[in-house]
Amino acid sequence: MRSTTSELNWSGTVTYTAERVERPTSVEQAAEIVAREPRVHGLGTRHSFNDVADTPGVLLDLTAIPTDLAIEHGAGRSTATLGAGTRYGVVAPDIDAAGLALHNLGSLPHISVGGAIATGTHGSGTTLGSLSTAVRALEFLGPDGTTRTVHREDPDGPGSVMHLGLLGIVTRVTLEVQPTYLMRQDSYGPFPWRTFLDHVAEIHAAGYSVCSYTRFGDEIGEVLVKSRAEHVPDDLFGAPRLPGTPGDASRTARDGSMGPWWDRLPHFPIDSVPSHGSEVQSEHFVPLRHAAAALDALRGLADRIQPHLHVAELRTMAADDLWLSPSQGEDVFCIAFTWKKHPEEVAALLPDLEARLAPLGGRPHWGKMSSLDGDAVAALYPRLPAFRELVARADPDRTFASAFGERSLRT
Repeated sequence: MRSTTSELNWSGTVTYTAERVERPTSVEQAAEIVAREPRVHGLGTRHSFNDVADTPGVLLDLTAIPTDLAIEHGAGRSTATLGAGTRYGVVAPDIDAAGLALHNLGSLPHISVGGAIATGTHGSGTTLGSLSTAVRALEFLGPDGTTRTVHREDPDGPGSVMHLGLLGIVTRVTLEVQPTYLMRQDSYGPFPWRTFLDHVAEIHAAGYSVCSYTRFGDEIGEVLVKSRAEHVPDDLFGAPRLPGTPGDASRTARDGSMGPWWDRLPHFPIDSVPSHGSEVQSEHFVPLRHAAAALDALRGLADRIQPHLHVAELRTMAADDLWLSPSQGEDVFCIAFTWKKHPEEVAALLPDLEARLAPLGGRPHWGKMSSLDGDAVAALYPRLPAFRELVARADPDRTFASAFGERSLRT
């Protein structure tokens, strides 16, 4: 059960401080570990760029526990229940084979379901919630190794979904699913900077899921529209539809061909290696109504941003009621920076970058780099006191405590 893998995150820029990593192959083995260890924390596919998943005790890697997919068809609602350590790209074709689909996927299908939910990871779509919003129930291992199930409709449900590993070890997840569907991807561009800002909300509502890319120069280089419609326009606010590229080993098809949802919503196929760790990431969410102001504010830092930037991806996300959600209460605009592997330089830049977004209510992604301290975070999340109370009830002996939780949430 003990892991022999290096205790580093995906990019090799975070070294976990845990004394060891355990990799159980069943929920029963995971429960035994939790019951005997004084400090333990869940570990997913290591795609976080900070210490959100770290602990000074034992890290519990759940990726070896079988998926054990269970589909349930209900009156007006169908669900898929599966092991939390399962990668989206592995289970999605099986959900599709049952005639069903998830409402959205992240750009990387390589991430684990449990880790993505815990940190608020998302795809894109002005009418689509984060991946966490599909949750109908979570099975937690408590401090003594016993199982409890939290349903989305429970009083503590909205506080338990996006939990940052502080409420226990999630072993199984129940997700709401819908009838399967086909999709296409089409690219448009380039867009002059001002044209894009004048129509930013409309552009991001032009498809089921829309992503834009920029380096904070004079233009938005590309807008990627993922649509469930068979026919799309030849231009978007004057920007032409670009020549498409078929799918290959490194990228999903962008040629307008219709294909399964699980092969169009992600940017990369599950068999690809989308990065060799040559990056770090930060991501910042502002209310959608402030999108243009946020982009203009950040463009003022372009001369400092560009030397360290691979690309910035712009997305949208629908409002929800999850207590720790960056989109709690209002639709948001997501500004995701894929930085070159310059962690020290990015860390030095982030205070100024986040200061420009602070007047606009900028919230950072829980699993990515940020300079905000506990006081700044508390000001952004009105339900944080209720979440702290929930943590105290679920984990009175602090079995699942983390340095990240203490520093950023004051739990």
